[in-house]
Amino acid sequence: MLALVFPGQGSQVVGMGREICDAFPVAREVFEEIDEALEQKLSRLIFEGPAETLVLTENAQPALMAVSLAWVRVLTHEAKLDLFKKVAYVAGHSLGEYSALASVMTLTLSQTARLLKLRGRAMQQAVPPGHGGMVALLGAELAQAEEIASKAAQKQVCEVANDNAPGQIILSGHQEAITRVVEIAKDYGIKKVVPLAVSAPFHCSLMKPAAESMEKAFAEEIFHKPAVPVISNVTAETEMDPDVLKSLLVQQITERVRWRECILKLKTLGVTSLVEVGAGKVLTGLAKRIDPELKAFSLDKPEDIDLFIRHF
Repeated sequence: MLALVFPGQGSQVVGMGREICDAFPVAREVFEEIDEALEQKLSRLIFEGPAETLVLTENAQPALMAVSLAWVRVLTHEAKLDLFKKVAYVAGHSLGEYSALASVMTLTLSQTARLLKLRGRAMQQAVPPGHGGMVALLGAELAQAEEIASKAAQKQVCEVANDNAPGQIILSGHQEAITRVVEIAKDYGIKKVVPLAVSAPFHCSLMKPAAESMEKAFAEEIFHKPAVPVISNVTAETEMDPDVLKSLLVQQITERVRWRECILKLKTLGVTSLVEVGAGKVLTGLAKRIDPELKAFSLDKPEDIDLFIRHF
């Protein structure tokens, strides 16, 4: 049984998607449609940079979605992938959930691009620069991370933002609290504490203004029933109700990404193979750490289409 998974922010790199764009006209059409929807030459920024502009949240989020959906278009046209028949479930990491929803036609391509541009801008503006931060706890388990976050908060915000895999937990909150995490984690014997170069403290309660902005935006948008079930970041459960999916996307902005649980849920549902659709191989690596029995495969170069056809 096959599931498609879609990467989140952090996987962006200048030049991503260029090879499939050059190789397949249907991929180019995706970038052109997104450029038109945003009234921005996002494709030029993706292919040529500069990196410091691409990495801005309001650009990185629709850019990563563009690459993912270009791959989906290539899979459906070149590999003749029938999403309705061959794919059992889809899931996406944070913004990747939007890519997942677009892949199963809950959202249109242009609709997804507009919403992600708005989401990125709202998340960036929710907290003044320098007031928030994020840190990765490598070697920590979830219970440890929750204790560390609680001790570091000291009447500020410090919360688990991402439960990515065993031994990889991300905390998010006020910058002072995140700074305290570095010292407190030593008492727990955490192997490595890595401050993340992010523009805002994502997936914590400081993002409430962004969630409110997206709730208003969603009120004007029509969501359709997905072609296959989606695994929600917020619940790590399957969902197909458009209104519930809309509500979960609002909650997702302030809630933790339960990625480890999402992958384990796919396993319990009978999924044996995961294909990472988009830039990078982050989710492929996480899947192997979460459950080595899962076959995880990432699409990176045009020739990977042939590998995909042979395997699936």
